[in-house]
This record gives sequence, structure tokens and C-alpha cells, in this order.
Amino acid sequence: MGTRRKARECALQMLFAADVAKTLPGVLTANYWNELGEPTTDAATRDFSVQLAVGTLREIEKTDATIRTRAEHWRIERMAIVDRNVLRLAVYEFLFTDTPHTVVINEALEIARRFSTFEATQFINGILDAIKHDLEKNLDPKIADENLNEKSHASSL
Repeated sequence: MGTRRKARECALQMLFAADVAKTLPGVLTANYWNELGEPTTDAATRDFSVQLAVGTLREIEKTDATIRTRAEHWRIERMAIVDRNVLRLAVYEFLFTDTPHTVVINEALEIARRFSTFEATQFINGILDAIKHDLEKNLDPKIADENLNEKSHASSL
């Protein structure tokens, strides 16, 4: 397993703990690495996981608002804890890092396969793919033009 995947899994575990115990980020990360973290985890993996977990918690209102735009008929608080935190983590990466969106989705799905259910991966994929398209349409006019050209070409066939 790659170090970035491991970092994302650790971040998910921290987010799960924060969701259940309502722990503050500083206490959360210290407790995780002292009690639950793997002693063989290297510093870069730890740093990236802490960056993701703390960043996601800091920006939770924005990530949840973004998820709500595409989670029709689903309230975030009614989603399974793992699923909502996989979504939060991925949306945080979409909005606040330079990780390519496709990589974020693939990583989220691999993590969901490990920690959740098959149905959850389909649910997560649908929401993240829709958010990805929204972001690409709004943030990068070149990508939006390419998508429009593809749709025009497909409809003319």
C-alpha cells in the first residue's frame, strides 16, 4: 500500500473518531498516534494524514455543503459514519489540495471498499463524480468546453 493511501486511511480513522467522540483536532491526532497509530508509520505519512484530518475538520461546513448539493434525498447525519467521512475527506481534497480529482475518487473508492460496503462504493462514486463534474465546469472553462464539445458530438451521432 502506498504511503498516501495509508495516510488517507489514517485520516479517515481520525475523522471517524472525531465524528463519534466529538474530539478536538489537536487531542484527536495526538490520541490517534499515541494509541491507535501504527508505530512503523513514517513521518511523511503521519504529516499528510494529520493535514487531511485536521483540514477536513476545519472545513467541515464547506465540505458538507458541497456534499449536500449532490446527495439528493440523503441528509449527511443519516449517512453511515464511514461513508460520510470518506465523502468529507475526498471533497476536502477536491477543494483544498492539488490532487487530481480522478485520483481522489479512486482513492476514496478503494478506502470505501476496505472500510464499508459494495453499495457504499456505488453511492460514494455517484456523489463524488457529480461533484467532480460541477467543480470542473465551474473552475476550469477549458474542461467545461471539452465536456460541452463531447456532448455536442455525441448528440450529433
